[in-house]
Amino acid sequence: MENAQRVSKSYRNFSNSNEVVGRYLLQVTLPASHISFASSHPGAQPFQTIAVPYGAQTLWPDHCLQDTEGAAFHPALDFPHAELILRKGFRRDIDSYSAFLENDHTTPTGLAGYLRERGLTRLFLCGLAYDFCVRFSAIDGKQLGFETLVIEDATRAVALPGSVEATNAALAAAGIARIDSASILTL
Repeated sequence: MENAQRVSKSYRNFSNSNEVVGRYLLQVTLPASHISFASSHPGAQPFQTIAVPYGAQTLWPDHCLQDTEGAAFHPALDFPHAELILRKGFRRDIDSYSAFLENDHTTPTGLAGYLRERGLTRLFLCGLAYDFCVRFSAIDGKQLGFETLVIEDATRAVALPGSVEATNAALAAAGIARIDSASILTL
């Protein structure tokens, strides 16, 4: 993903502020032969869409494999204040774009309950990838009752044809604000 390392710089710009109440990280750790991998479907190619039991599935190159460097956080990220690291994507037969629900839109990750127990109501989302994981996390967060904002300069998109435009439209339709990291402490 082009310029993905810039996400860590934008994240550092706001994450160490005392004004930020909680820092929660999501880590994608996919098992070998994951349903989302094109290599798991003979004859399929990355970025192709296929039908799976829970709906349409974009196929990806193998990535974020469990117990590999590809599943590790970027070394430039500094998150000593992180309260929770939630792993997602570990179920072989279902993909996991959202931080809140697996792609079947019924299996929870547990994050919503954790945030509610902590009394948090407003979320600022950043990370990879803007047009998939950030998009679906923002929409699910909003539907679950959280005020949800996306920090655009702290995200990067995969940018499949039309995916960024579709994300912008979906976020606007859901009433989710897209902001710059410099404005966080003024909200």
